[in-house]
Formats: sequence, C-alpha cells, structure tokens
Amino acid sequence: MRTLQKLGAAALLVCGIGLASATTIHVRLTGAQEVPPVKTAATGEAVISVLPDHKVSGEVITHGIKAFMAHIHEAAAGANGPVIIALQHTAAHTWRVPPGAKLTGAEYRAFLAGDLYLNVHSRRHPAGEIRGQIKP
Repeated sequence: MRTLQKLGAAALLVCGIGLASATTIHVRLTGAQEVPPVKTAATGEAVISVLPDHKVSGEVITHGIKAFMAHIHEAAAGANGPVIIALQHTAAHTWRVPPGAKLTGAEYRAFLAGDLYLNVHSRRHPAGEIRGQIKP
C-alpha cells in the first residue's frame, strides 16, 4: 500500500494539480487480466491521473518481470485493443506516462466507460504479461 501512496503522490506532483481537479485511479496489474490470461508471478501497480482537459499522467511499478514495453490501450476488459499511449521506461521496474500525453475525445469517453487498460510486455510474453483495467 505504501508503494501506491508514493505513486499517487508522484502522479499529483508530476501533473502539478490537486485531487479535486483530476480523476486518480489505482490499478493492479496481473497476468490473469491479460487476454488470453497469462500464468505468471509478475505483478504491477499503477496510479494514473486524468484531468478534465484529457491530459494523462502517472506511472506503473512492476515486480517479477523483465519488461521491455508498457502501454495504455483502448479496449474493454476481456478484449485487446490498440495502443494509445506508449509509456517511458524511467527506472528499474518503473514506467511513466510521457509528459504532455493527452487523450482524444473518443479515448476520454472510453476512459470514462472503463475501456482503457495498462499492460506490460516481456520477451517471454511479447503480447503482454500483466494487465490492469483503468476504471474511473
């Protein structure tokens, strides 16, 4: 839980705003949420903030995975969809939404519907090893 608190504080500092102006979501990433599900001990946690002007910030911290990519995708739980934001690898096991990332109008509506997700890719599971739905 302490990691999630640090992530939440970092997300707010990154975008320089208060809780009242952003939707902040805590996301747990697991292999069971991948489509199809992946058997893995790897996990992740993320804090993602979305402002009313559609700007996105936040980061993912992973555990037990040697990742080479991480993204925000558009699709409902149980489905796969296209990448909409590629995350930046900023430190060991840490992936961050790049500065200036912003959702389109359609992507923002998908966000409000719970139809965006995070996933992290490894060489062992190049289509994605862990995933978590971003639910406002």
